[in-house]
Amino acid sequence: MAQKILVVDDEPEIVKLVRAYLERAGFAVVKAYEGQQALAVFRHERPNLVVLDLNLPGMDGLDVCRAMRRDSDVPIIMLTARLEETDRLIGLELGADDYVVKPFSPREIVARARAVLRRAEGTPVRPEVVSTGGVMIDLTRRMATVNGQLLDLTTMEFDLLAVFVEHPGQVFSRLQLLDRVQGTAYEGYERTIDVHIKNLRKKLGDDPLNPRYIETVRGVGYRFSPERV
Repeated sequence: MAQKILVVDDEPEIVKLVRAYLERAGFAVVKAYEGQQALAVFRHERPNLVVLDLNLPGMDGLDVCRAMRRDSDVPIIMLTARLEETDRLIGLELGADDYVVKPFSPREIVARARAVLRRAEGTPVRPEVVSTGGVMIDLTRRMATVNGQLLDLTTMEFDLLAVFVEHPGQVFSRLQLLDRVQGTAYEGYERTIDVHIKNLRKKLGDDPLNPRYIETVRGVGYRFSPERV
């Protein structure tokens, strides 16, 4: 079941935009436009995460945060256009987990949401070095080698290879790969993955007609197959 996020903002266009990006990332989204409504939706829907604007009409976002914290320890990300550091500090002291200053990129909201939820769930930290089938990825230094030879990879190529090496044998669609490496995925853009895979195969020394590492799964996408090495 998809994790549920409550988005609270008095600007409908912001709610619509944030909702669209979160839903594309696989989350279920409920919404509210002012404080009392937010509390009612919060208590009824029991979301896994709240994205909360501080500058709400009527009941201030800080009061909403305070009320939510009396009932629950659900993670809260604050949205604020306020420049005063004091407001952000008060929000954090009230129990908010993170904040994002407007104007913001919707992709940032998706990334922050995932990070906060991982922390809340106690998801294990990714290992610094992952290796399989002769390919080694150092996630901290963002270095990759194949059979001991350093690879000169672009950011996208490194992130794709990291996904494959961390999940050997798992099949990923093009949209899933886009979502993994960019935080968003749009139909119509998924074929860009093919270009990056082509370049990554070349750097791995793969024969495109009979690749040793990144296998094409027809009608689905790609998988990293160390057993073929």
